[in-house]
Amino acid sequence: MTRLLIAVLLLLVPLSLTAAEPAAEAASPFFAMNTGARGGPEVVAPLLEGLGYAGLGGGPAGAAEMATALEKRGMKLFNVYVTTNFDAATPALDDRMRKVVDDLKGHDSAIWLAVGKVSADGKTFAHSSADGDKVALAKLGELADYAEPRGVKIALYPHTGMWLARVEDGVRVADKLNRPGVGATFNLCHWLKVEGDVDPAPTLKAAMPRLMFVSINGADGGDTKTLGWKQLIQTLDRGSYDVGKLLATLRKLGYTGPIGLQAYGIGGDQRENLTRSMAAWKRISASN
Repeated sequence: MTRLLIAVLLLLVPLSLTAAEPAAEAASPFFAMNTGARGGPEVVAPLLEGLGYAGLGGGPAGAAEMATALEKRGMKLFNVYVTTNFDAATPALDDRMRKVVDDLKGHDSAIWLAVGKVSADGKTFAHSSADGDKVALAKLGELADYAEPRGVKIALYPHTGMWLARVEDGVRVADKLNRPGVGATFNLCHWLKVEGDVDPAPTLKAAMPRLMFVSINGADGGDTKTLGWKQLIQTLDRGSYDVGKLLATLRKLGYTGPIGLQAYGIGGDQRENLTRSMAAWKRISASN
């Protein structure tokens, strides 16, 4: 009887270890951006909780109230999207930016910072030009000096048509500044618009030490630089671009940080859109 029991236990041990292996990999939290989850805390918080999202990427208006409402339901406000311009003669830390930081204090949130223009002495630097780095670094340093002691990080947000237009721009600036509270972002829709439908793996690998956030959405592949936003931003279950391959690349590189759902310009019912995208997220995640 004893020998039989030992034999059974020995057979079960490998099964138990195998079953535990997937749980050992930390999964990225999946949050909705407020481009597709609109409304006040009383609308957004229960909606996202019911659909299984980890929280929201929001805006600066009402950020403290939104963060509190989400936290009461076990979620969080991952970041707030802010656009700014940097000029050598103008302080970056103005009343608006102080309020953003103060509202996020204590919520483990970040500023998702898009830099539209960088200028000095009346000259505006070209998009992605490293000539503007000296000004940008000085101004980011001002913001970080105020944000870091308050537990607020700054994630640079590459955006088509802005000075900080490329993932590499954010990585370059974050590397030069070299502060733990300042990092970079990969946005799928802006990547496709700026870089085209090319393999992002080399860029993601280089960005990994600074990569704080990733945003995804359904999109069409092909000649993406010429496509409009309706084709480059769709619900996650639509489009010909292989988002699963992107997620597999991120996992292979060891990325476990937050992933946001971009939904800018997608029409229709937001509950239906969020439901479709969550179902696609679960399906894609399970296969990668």
